[in-house]
Amino acid sequence: MRAWVLVAAALAAGCATRSDEVAPSYVSPYQYEPLTCAQIAEESQRIAHRANELAGVQDSKRTKDTVATTVAVVVFWPAAFLVGGDDRNTAELARMRGELQALEQVSVRKRCGIEFKRPEPTG
Repeated sequence: MRAWVLVAAALAAGCATRSDEVAPSYVSPYQYEPLTCAQIAEESQRIAHRANELAGVQDSKRTKDTVATTVAVVVFWPAAFLVGGDDRNTAELARMRGELQALEQVSVRKRCGIEFKRPEPTG
């Protein structure tokens, strides 16, 4: 029985991360210094839109990985090879979140008055 718990834990570790758990990567705010407040607002909207798309893909991958892991543990262990884990989508989502943080820092420094909303954590 203990062996099954260890197998389940190992498989679960390979699942894709939930989108709300993807931490932002560091992005230097200095690349955004030349932008005006209007350009910062426009760039922030573009990046936030892309980050939301990536978050949806990330959560979909998480769901598929969870199903594959359940099938692998309960029914058919070769299904464990279908578990994808984190990939380029996760890295891009982290970068987009880092870019948003950098834009927010420049916005604050320039006193643009732009409100950056953070997604509510789920679970």
